Amino acid sequence: MAPQTTWVGYVARVAAWGERAVVWAARHWLALVNAAFAIYVTLPFLAPVLMAWGWTGLGRAIYLAYVPFCHQLPERSFFLFGQQWVYSLADLQALGLPPDAGLWERKFFLGNAVVGYKMAFCQRDLALYGALWLTGLVYGWRGRRWRPLAWRWYLLSLAPMAVDGGTQLLMLRESTWALRLVTGALMGVTTVWALYPRLNAAIAEALAPPPREAPDRRDSR
Repeated sequence: MAPQTTWVGYVARVAAWGERAVVWAARHWLALVNAAFAIYVTLPFLAPVLMAWGWTGLGRAIYLAYVPFCHQLPERSFFLFGQQWVYSLADLQALGLPPDAGLWERKFFLGNAVVGYKMAFCQRDLALYGALWLTGLVYGWRGRRWRPLAWRWYLLSLAPMAVDGGTQLLMLRESTWALRLVTGALMGVTTVWALYPRLNAAIAEALAPPPREAPDRRDSR
């Protein structure tokens, strides 16, 4: 019986630790989310810095890590340490990108000493995730007292990015870096405004202690 009792006690301790970890994460959810977005936004800036400093292995690792999450097309990304911040496809072809480069080859064109090195995600992702991070910080700084944005207004706020990105995807037109920044930032701000207050209220309700039962005042005589 002793080994079984020891095993049961071990399982109970692990379960208690897991419960405390879940409660701690729920109480600090905003700090954890903001920290995650801070890392996610910072690493794409770090990639071109590492490339320019000669730490190409670490730089390429960051680019590779972001491949599943962004198209990373150079004509839709910002560059650091080059002649300019933004290049058109024609500019890049004039500065070394093969003229017949397809989407896949352009995706893995990181840059060079002439044009600089691109960030590890595109301009729209920079605006979207940067806005999620900064708006989340403001939400916490304001004491989490925002009233949630109505769903109809939130859905309406997504329309500019849907139109801008959709028409570009269908090759009906080419967007600009300014439109990508504005539409991405709008989605980031309204996402925090719509979701964070609702999530905060749901977590607060889940963590609230259960109501006490009213004492039985019936005459026991």
